[in-house]
Amino acid sequence: MELWLLNHVPTVPLAVLVVGGFVLAAVAASVLALRRFPGLAEGEYNDMAGVLLGMFGAIYGIILAFVVVNLWTDLHDAGHTVAAEASAVSQIVRDAEAFPPATRAAVLTAVHDYVHAVVEDQWPLMRAGQGDSAVTTRAVDGMYRVFVGYQPETASEQAFYAKALDSLNEVAGLRRSRLADSRGSLPELLQALIFGGAVVMTALALVYGVRDRRVRLLFVGTAATLIGFSLLLVVVLDRPFSGDLSVSPQPFKESALARFW
Repeated sequence: MELWLLNHVPTVPLAVLVVGGFVLAAVAASVLALRRFPGLAEGEYNDMAGVLLGMFGAIYGIILAFVVVNLWTDLHDAGHTVAAEASAVSQIVRDAEAFPPATRAAVLTAVHDYVHAVVEDQWPLMRAGQGDSAVTTRAVDGMYRVFVGYQPETASEQAFYAKALDSLNEVAGLRRSRLADSRGSLPELLQALIFGGAVVMTALALVYGVRDRRVRLLFVGTAATLIGFSLLLVVVLDRPFSGDLSVSPQPFKESALARFW
């Protein structure tokens, strides 16, 4: 459900849906709580609720900040991995210019197959959180076969061959890292802590008594808005290859790889 929303609902409507839904639920719960327990408006539990709000709020804020920073770092690292992989593939194309025409053509054909397999076949699976290495295995094997079957003769060919082979090995390693990033997500225990903490913090806000009904609803709504935006941020950043803020395959269409599109 989370991945479907990220991939089919733009960020702004998703924000309205998540944050707005959370705020409406909190406000409705506040109204129902007052009807069920009219004494809440008198502030009967304010001392206890204030202490718990301060204590739990500090703990929850630290945990939430830790999670968001790590998710943002993971998103940045995933983008760096994609850019590095595309750069390594581009370097293979450049180094292949030193090869004989037949070998150069074979390298370009193999690279063409690889970048199209990554962007057209593998990327949609990664957006769905189902990155599968088998989708590009044949293309990677094709690039390796070209290098295995080529024996450089001149010193220049040998130098460029060694560099191109190093780049190909780098591509294989970065491809594995990219797929691992596409399948990663927050551990279930941490998800339970983040979303469960949001419910607890909202419940404590409901317990805090304010006589003026409008001020009470404003207090609950403001707290719910802040918590809702925090949860939205966690959901959006948790999947680096899904949603509007996801890592783009554009690096595989730029520089020396632009000729394949």
